[in-house]
Amino acid sequence: MSSPESNAPVPVAPGLIRLAVDCMGGDHGPSITLPACRAFLAAHPEAGLLLVGQPEALKEARSWPRCEIVPASEVVTMDDPVEVALRRKKDSSMRVAIQQLKAAEGEQPRAQACVSAGNTGALMAVSRYLLKTLEGIDRPAIASVMPNQTGGFTTMLDLGANVDCTAEHLLQFAVMGSALVSAVEGKAEPRVGLLNIGEEMIKGNETIKRAGELLRAADAAGQINFHGNVEGNDIFKATADVVVCDGFVGNVALKTAEGLASMISTFIRIEFSRNLLTKLVALLALPILQRFKSRVDHRRLNGAALLGLKGLVFKSHGSADAVAFETALNRAYDAARNRLLDRVHDRIIATLQAMPATADASLPGESGGAGDKAASAAHAA
Repeated sequence: MSSPESNAPVPVAPGLIRLAVDCMGGDHGPSITLPACRAFLAAHPEAGLLLVGQPEALKEARSWPRCEIVPASEVVTMDDPVEVALRRKKDSSMRVAIQQLKAAEGEQPRAQACVSAGNTGALMAVSRYLLKTLEGIDRPAIASVMPNQTGGFTTMLDLGANVDCTAEHLLQFAVMGSALVSAVEGKAEPRVGLLNIGEEMIKGNETIKRAGELLRAADAAGQINFHGNVEGNDIFKATADVVVCDGFVGNVALKTAEGLASMISTFIRIEFSRNLLTKLVALLALPILQRFKSRVDHRRLNGAALLGLKGLVFKSHGSADAVAFETALNRAYDAARNRLLDRVHDRIIATLQAMPATADASLPGESGGAGDKAASAAHAA
């Protein structure tokens, strides 16, 4: 362990998977990220952490095993515009954490994945500017999981990075989502569904219809396992393992699901609190209620992957508590341990080779999503 005054890097043990953590990002900063990091280290003896932030705020972690403090003098706030994060705060904890994924010439990167609870638009912009996108990927996408009735999860993307997408973008999202589920959940051929207003091929706008054609062609070429069109309720029925949509639709679906879960929990609490009898019934039903709460607990779902970059970046909710932030760390660790970056790259290249017409078919999208803002801001920077 290096001394507090030294910036000398700690040697990386063979086989050790390191995560770079933006400890200053989010609504709560080190008061949440540090307890989560400590719990993560205790649960993962083969993991190491680079804790990025203002050294004085991270001083309690100086003696932690498999841990190094990486100084950064600035913080990207939740209200900072993308341009501020990119052009003015070049020593922010967010930017320095992402830089740990870039390898110096002839060397390996210091970290295999990065986790931040900071501003989503800024995180996407800085990540895209520093890391660039993988060959064959036009736009990164935000992918996360939603609970389904089987007790498992359905992976959904894009959840807000790109408001307007072409059919080719949706194909790329499908390939990246398949790689994510295959790597993290161990499913060799995850089922991919295209979110639509009906299951029939004739449903949807022209972009969705064209995306359906590309996805069926990719399925025929053996690149993905395309189930077909799915509707909103299929997300929770586990009809598909991966659900693909543009960022506008995906973000609306995500926020709607979160609001519905919160409303149901509130209704249950109100009904069981009405009088002495209902409170007594609540005590009897407490084990069931606790299991229900666990199944819809948003903290179990925290940690969205920014797919399509030349580095693994994971976004935690800005309001995450220590349990939720640790979940994001776990997701990043699983992705790095299972070589998600290589799998996404290999699948994209294989798909482009099998479907050469899609390689140059992508069209520039309209601005509006976090990914689109990131692209324009990064270009300006």
